[in-house]
Amino acid sequence: MTPKIFISSPYTIGDVGDNVKKQMDCADGLMSLGYVPFVPLLYHFQHIVHPRQYADWLNIDMEWLRMCDAILRLPGESAGADEEVKLAKELGKPVFYSIVDLRNHFETT
Repeated sequence: MTPKIFISSPYTIGDVGDNVKKQMDCADGLMSLGYVPFVPLLYHFQHIVHPRQYADWLNIDMEWLRMCDAILRLPGESAGADEEVKLAKELGKPVFYSIVDLRNHFETT
């Protein structure tokens, strides 16, 4: 089975558009390596058309995280991303801070 990777990163701290692009760029790299990324910041576009409360988006993220095999935490301050990492650890899912470490893990398991 191809590993499903949840990408976790800042959204509202810094430039929102740049933050979305960083996740999309990361997802493209993961796809090129053969992984199946989940890009929660793509919900940015859903939020533009149908705004919801922050808690709604975080709850959706957490449900998707439960279905992923691992989390890749990108750099930057983010309370939401920190909560995602916390849940991943509680669920026993590996947390990575670099694609190199992620690849090393999945290539040896």
